[in-house]
Amino acid sequence: MTATTAENQPTAPTGGGHPQRWLILGVICLAQLTVLLDNTVLSVAIPSLTAELHASTSDIQWMINAYSLVQSGLLLTAGNAADRYGRKKLLAVGLALFGLGSLAAGLAESTAQLIAARAGMGVGGALLMTTTLAVVMQIFDDSQRVKAIAIWATISSLGFAAGPLIGGAILNHFWWGMIFLINIPVALIGLIAVLKLVPESKNPQGDRPDLLGALLSTIGMTSVVYAIITGPEHGWTSAQVLVPAGIGVAVLAAFALWELRIPYPMLDMHFFRNQKFVGAVAGAILVMLGMGGSLFLLTQHLQFVLGYEPLEAGLRMAPLALTIVVLNLSGIGPKLVMKIGTPPSVALGLTLVAGGLTSIALLGGGADGTYAGMLLGLVLMGAGIALSNPAMANAIMSAIPPEKAGVGAGVNGTLAEFGNGLGVAILGAVLNARFAALVTVTATSLPAALAAAGTEAERQQISDAFASGLQTSQLVGAVAVFAGGLLAAALLKRAERSEQKAAQKAEHTVAGAEQKATAA
Repeated sequence: MTATTAENQPTAPTGGGHPQRWLILGVICLAQLTVLLDNTVLSVAIPSLTAELHASTSDIQWMINAYSLVQSGLLLTAGNAADRYGRKKLLAVGLALFGLGSLAAGLAESTAQLIAARAGMGVGGALLMTTTLAVVMQIFDDSQRVKAIAIWATISSLGFAAGPLIGGAILNHFWWGMIFLINIPVALIGLIAVLKLVPESKNPQGDRPDLLGALLSTIGMTSVVYAIITGPEHGWTSAQVLVPAGIGVAVLAAFALWELRIPYPMLDMHFFRNQKFVGAVAGAILVMLGMGGSLFLLTQHLQFVLGYEPLEAGLRMAPLALTIVVLNLSGIGPKLVMKIGTPPSVALGLTLVAGGLTSIALLGGGADGTYAGMLLGLVLMGAGIALSNPAMANAIMSAIPPEKAGVGAGVNGTLAEFGNGLGVAILGAVLNARFAALVTVTATSLPAALAAAGTEAERQQISDAFASGLQTSQLVGAVAVFAGGLLAAALLKRAERSEQKAAQKAEHTVAGAEQKATAA
């Protein structure tokens, strides 16, 4: 079947783009912010969930990871489906599903119900994450597209950083369920605006959704992260850890083989032959690993160890978000990227992120840490994220053919979600292992361990052990981000040199052909 209507053709806008493009961008950013906030807003509610739902550390991690893993597993398929069936249509469906999932989460009465609701929200989030960038690409022309994408990227970064502040403000006046129920009016407003404002676009000849690939990738990633989460509890060499780890590796290998064999892969594995793509992938995963895991740990330290209320903890996390917003909206970040180039921007950005994590660990994360040390670390992390995220997103999108822009958006979102979930799992596992090595407790969370302590000395020992575990986790994250930054920058620099040599060779070929034609 072919479509001839202008609505169904992915034509480039002219004269600046769609006449209501900036209003549409505002709607898109609102939907994007809601989804991204949900990745971090839950972290500030950890003490409330621990007390009211009797959630263990593993339960908390699954509340976070159920959302991010489902979303990351479906992002690529959602992008392909949006290209084929209509971006506006699936954007509206995503908002509806996200609102319904938020309602179920807000009314959950057990950890199992909340985890299931979060997984359902992940389905809606996958549709929103992929269609928002695709619509931005559609409604803006080349003259304004870079500016629009910069705003979109800033909102994306803000979503990850501002969650603790918004969550803290809500929890200061309401019970924990409101952090989910607040999404419902936003989803309704967004749905109405999308239906009225956003133009439909699709490519009827687009790639078919790769449902088996989505299933394999979700199962594989879930199994691997499950092994990481349960490692400290059961032992890294136990069957409870090795079996899911083995299943995860095997399923991910099957996913890669399946993607190589089918005509319409969810992820074209040949992209990994592109050094620019590989470098951007490495950097994107590691910056989100450090950031996602760090926020998960920092909110616990601020509340459990330093004793701040949820709103106070959120306010003390705000400098991270403010730094990102100031540097990107002022244009300083994008201008610096343009001036020094993508590889140096990635290296410098991730070095700043690693420096921020180190500052938090050494000056603000130990038993005698201060907020001043955390403040320095948060500002450094914000500066690094503002510099490295746009550079890596640009590298990913430029490494993928224009006709695969929807897949590129899916890849970008998948890396962010997977890195965030992996960071929570890995750094949470390091924290649990260090905590268990320093004190012998049977409780599954810090509040429960403190409640079970018989004397003040025991409670102090438990608090010190938890703070030490946080410190170790931050240092592990810093090393991973720094090493990843150097690796990503090296791969991107090498890719640029290869592209320059290829361009020079092409120029020489053309010049030689012209000389021969002139001589003839």
